[in-house]
Amino acid sequence: MSDTRTPGPGTEFAGWRIMRSDAGRFWATRERPFPQAAEEAGALRTVDADDLRELCRAMAEQESLADTTAVTR
Repeated sequence: MSDTRTPGPGTEFAGWRIMRSDAGRFWATRERPFPQAAEEAGALRTVDADDLRELCRAMAEQESLADTTAVTR
């Protein structure tokens, strides 16, 4: 997997490392773990997608899940 730092303009997902595999698939790993409650609720620290738009959506879903968990606990 090559680490070509690909995200385009903006830092909407600061704290995530984005990579593109040799096969062209995009992966993102959160640099810091989610709080334990968020992980227990299903927040994933690593996500993948076919394109950047889909990857951004996956990262946003994980952050939203973590934020929702933090509010409800």
